[in-house]
Amino acid sequence: MEFKDYYALLGVEPDADNKTIKTAYRKLARKYHPDVNPDSGAEDKFKEVAEAYEVLKDAGRRAEYDELFRYGGSRDNGFEAPPDWRSSAGFGSATAEQFDGDFSDFFTSMFGAGGSHFHQQQSVLRGQDAEIEMPVFLEETLTDIPKLVEYVIHMVENGQRYDRKKSLKVKIPMGVTDGERIRLKGQGGAGQGGSPSGDLYLHIRLVPHPLFDVEGHNLVVTVPLAPWEAALGTKIAIPTLAGAINLTIAPNSQSGKKLRIKGKGLRSKSGSGDLYALLKVVVPATSNDDVRDLWKALSEKACFDPRAEWSKPS
Repeated sequence: MEFKDYYALLGVEPDADNKTIKTAYRKLARKYHPDVNPDSGAEDKFKEVAEAYEVLKDAGRRAEYDELFRYGGSRDNGFEAPPDWRSSAGFGSATAEQFDGDFSDFFTSMFGAGGSHFHQQQSVLRGQDAEIEMPVFLEETLTDIPKLVEYVIHMVENGQRYDRKKSLKVKIPMGVTDGERIRLKGQGGAGQGGSPSGDLYLHIRLVPHPLFDVEGHNLVVTVPLAPWEAALGTKIAIPTLAGAINLTIAPNSQSGKKLRIKGKGLRSKSGSGDLYALLKVVVPATSNDDVRDLWKALSEKACFDPRAEWSKPS
């Protein structure tokens, strides 16, 4: 069995922090998402990076994976888990039911996630239910445009098992949230002897956005500002899910300040969330002698001590 190097899949080092891992995943998920990348291998790559992030985003799961990584991640002649791996508490048994993705043989064998989209607990006669993950872009939560869903169901006929591909167009309700489960009645496996068909369950997974962070139904966008824009104030265009809007930055704005734009977040059953513009003052990466002279002159005229609070008596 091939060992899965999840760090290499995300292009990060084994000591990378959570922010670095999240940033790498968001970039790759956007790049390889099947809806935007028509290449034949894009979907498989998307699944690989999603599997890697599923493991590395959680401290407990990552710690157990690191055990395997140290044990045999560098072996070239195939990988086998430690002899007592299955009996160890934690990831292998306790969290198996949390996973409903299309995982690799490595993930299935090591962590017992089941790997399959399908649950086997159904009646012999009633058709099997199917469960699949549905990647949804943030922009798509604002509309109910139908999306094509393609999946495979396990069939049993005359004692023989086989797979059948199905596809249908589904209207994803506006305002869906990450992790939401949508039931499509009768779209699973066919029943036997006149019994009803199983159902299809869609697990909504919001695709990480390169610009927006999600906080409930609110969105946060980081707005870089030049020092003079923060000091003097300015008007800039900032992105929203429905297009750019103009935002006024008041003079003497501080880095870290949040400006609320009402109703420009994600849809919800009760309305819409808000968009928060998080201001971040950014200093130019390069300068020349003239620019440095101007900065020096400014420092002398401003008489500003950003650490004055430190010297105040407590």
